[in-house]
Amino acid sequence: MKKFLDEVVAEMKKVSWSTKKELVNYTVVVGIAVAIVCALIWICDTFFARLFHIILR
Repeated sequence: MKKFLDEVVAEMKKVSWSTKKELVNYTVVVGIAVAIVCALIWICDTFFARLFHIILR
């Protein structure tokens, strides 16, 4: 078990961790992308709901 933990510690030292600035930037980019996709889905949903409402009238 000790060998395993030593290897885990050694591997974790090799990991390149993001800086705080990078993390904030990536979070903002993901947030904007999610907002855009949500808006597109909302627009498509509204369009098709009205279209089907007109067709089925």
